[in-house]
Amino acid sequence: MYGTLEVSTSALVAQRTNLNVIAGNIAMKDSMRMVNGEWTPYRRKVALMAPGNANDPSKAGVRVDGIVDDPSPFSLRHDPTHEHAYKSGKNKGYVPMSNVNYHTEMVNALTAARAFEANVSVIEISKSMASSTLRLLA
Repeated sequence: MYGTLEVSTSALVAQRTNLNVIAGNIAMKDSMRMVNGEWTPYRRKVALMAPGNANDPSKAGVRVDGIVDDPSPFSLRHDPTHEHAYKSGKNKGYVPMSNVNYHTEMVNALTAARAFEANVSVIEISKSMASSTLRLLA
């Protein structure tokens, strides 16, 4: 039973981290930052999940292996008057926009929330089973 609780707890921690990354993506969607002297849109982050425990691979569960940048290209919006629009080249007059898609992030958030709820249910059922077992033994 303790293995079940540990697996579900690790999944809760991983999904909480995933939800934090998703919330950060939504919050930073329209921001720009200076990189190498140029303004660059915010690049979407993704939480990578991995099985097991980093210190003991024989343990079951899930963990966040890292948070990485999404390599998908930035979208372009035509706005020649924008201060960050390209001044020359084939994309002249276009403004690079973040690769964060609000709808994708919301679907990912719903998926993570459902996984979180499922793991809470597993923990509650495990506690109920343990309680019933103790009641039968007493």
